[in-house]
Formats: sequence, structure tokens, C-alpha cells
Amino acid sequence: MNRVRTAVMGAAIAGSMVIGGVVGAALYGVSALNAAAATTAASPSPSATSPSAAAPSGTFVSNEAAAHEATESAAREAQENAGQVPTVP
Repeated sequence: MNRVRTAVMGAAIAGSMVIGGVVGAALYGVSALNAAAATTAASPSPSATSPSAAAPSGTFVSNEAAAHEATESAAREAQENAGQVPTVP
């Protein structure tokens, strides 16, 4: 009787591990798909009139529009002129 009970318990443990793996993989796949869909859906399409519409090169490009320049501080303008990402308002 002991061997039968051991075999049944081993099969139950193995079965629960398989079912847990399948459920975990299914939930991970759904969350990965949702994350990928959220990433692609949130990205705006570039417009031809935007100065930074080209593929991102990893370098900072300052906004030199007259309306933007009129509202920014001297410290921010100095950072933009130096090619730095502005950290001051």
C-alpha cells in the first residue's frame, strides 16, 4: 500500500507542476502580448513638420521655435546650446 500511495502522491505533485507551468506560461504570454501592444500603440507617428521626426539618434535636439524660446529661462537656453538635456525650467 505504501508504494501505491507514494506513486499517487508523486503523480499528483508532477501533475500539479505541469498544470502550474502551463498556467504560468499562458499568463506570461498574455502579459507579454499586452505589454508589447501597449508599447506599440502608445508610440506616436512622426509628422513631416516636426524637426525631430527622423529616427531618434540618441542625441538631444533643442526646440528653437520662437514661441518656445520666448518662454524659457537663460539657464535652460544655455543647457540647450551646450547640447545638454535641460534640467532647469
